[in-house]
Amino acid sequence: MEKVVRITQLQDRQTDFQYWQGKSDLDRLNALEMLRSQYINSLNDVEPRLQRVCKVINRLEDRIGALN
Repeated sequence: MEKVVRITQLQDRQTDFQYWQGKSDLDRLNALEMLRSQYINSLNDVEPRLQRVCKVINRLEDRIGALN
């Protein structure tokens, strides 16, 4: 890895929003996963797991069944 130093004016600095807008979707998801795993690992008595269960409902079949 090459070390890089940039000297800029304080008012010319990039905001966090601009920084993340310049990243790809995959880079943003990888960063989010890294933060999530760091948070889970920082908790002492919590096992990593899903917090909620989602159920997929086919609304079209519900409507057809209600009409009959």
